[in-house]
Amino acid sequence: MDNKLNEIRRKIKVLRAEMLNAGDNIRKQVNRDEDCSEAATRLMAMRAAMVGLVAERNRLGGEERLLNVDERLKLDVRAVSRKQLARALDGRGR
Repeated sequence: MDNKLNEIRRKIKVLRAEMLNAGDNIRKQVNRDEDCSEAATRLMAMRAAMVGLVAERNRLGGEERLLNVDERLKLDVRAVSRKQLARALDGRGR
């Protein structure tokens, strides 16, 4: 089941990238005053596929909790400085 879940996550990642690319193309077409109905239809199909993949991922137990703003701000996601990294490596005997 983990392989299936990882495969679905991989598909979601690829589909997200494709959706971003399609959205960029739509914006460019709109800015050039071109017809973007074909690209928009493809994007809507991608969104429908995304909904299906997310539902399947959640059904397999891969649901990921979304954090609210306060929870995200409380996360410690600072980058490690070079000094901290050097100290950590020296502490290991390297």
